[in-house]
Amino acid sequence: MFDIERYYEAKSVEDAVRLLSEHEDAQIISGGTDVLVKLRDGKGAGGTLVSIHEIPSLHGVHVLADGTLEILPATCFTDLTYHPLIQKYLPYLGEAVDTVGGPQVRNQGTIGGNICNGATSADSAATMQTLNAIVVLQGVDGVRRVPVTEFYTGPGKTVRRHDEVCCAFEIRPEDYVGFTGCYMKYGKRAAMEIATLGCCVRVRLDESLKTIEEARIGYGVAAPTPIRCPKTEAALVGKDVFDEGIYELIGTGVLDEVNPRSSWRASKEFRLQLISELAKRSLKEAIRRSLNHEAPGMAAPGEERR
Repeated sequence: MFDIERYYEAKSVEDAVRLLSEHEDAQIISGGTDVLVKLRDGKGAGGTLVSIHEIPSLHGVHVLADGTLEILPATCFTDLTYHPLIQKYLPYLGEAVDTVGGPQVRNQGTIGGNICNGATSADSAATMQTLNAIVVLQGVDGVRRVPVTEFYTGPGKTVRRHDEVCCAFEIRPEDYVGFTGCYMKYGKRAAMEIATLGCCVRVRLDESLKTIEEARIGYGVAAPTPIRCPKTEAALVGKDVFDEGIYELIGTGVLDEVNPRSSWRASKEFRLQLISELAKRSLKEAIRRSLNHEAPGMAAPGEERR
């Protein structure tokens, strides 16, 4: 049994915002794979839960009129992985969330909870960083859009206010068109494991498929929050994809931009080794996918337009 004083099933985002504003002890729950574990451990016991799981407008993936991909927060990991729009335009995001827990957790856990709980080990976080995702928040004072690169403020902490509900993640065309990517996760087990380290590398090559036009590098568990490595990204621009030196460049460059810690899962020194090695492997796979002509174009407004 869970120690819960009050439980509300919100009928709409506006209803959820109202309930949150009326109860200072309220927590949002959707899939519950994080919230219920914390309650079981006594964190937030005796409080209020506001469920957003049954709000239809918070489920699914859509294309907006300008080609922006809109990912709704109550979409579970399994639905995200196998959604046609994700498989076509953001397959590496689908691969990332497919590493979360086991089938039961992926069928219940949501992309919104994975981002909004603020954990640096969240498997979607590194990829969402490289996508420059926009977090859409709705609260008493209206709607605001926060870049995910500015969303995290510390371990388990974000800029989301108590009365705000995450109602969408937006991926603009310039952040996915022409890019291929790869997410790699290291854990002590092949499944049912929290990331010891997560790394996403994405690249966009020039028309000749010989030169890196743009690179994005994101990490989870390489710092107190999910991070990007902008200096190393800039250093890769213009480099020949057939030059083996790019792997040494990324492998050493990222080490100057991370700040991992030792924990019971891994020492700082081991994480630094993983940070370097996973960057090399992810870059190699992202380039292979580009050379294999897997980079997507822009999503058409008619594709599951909301």
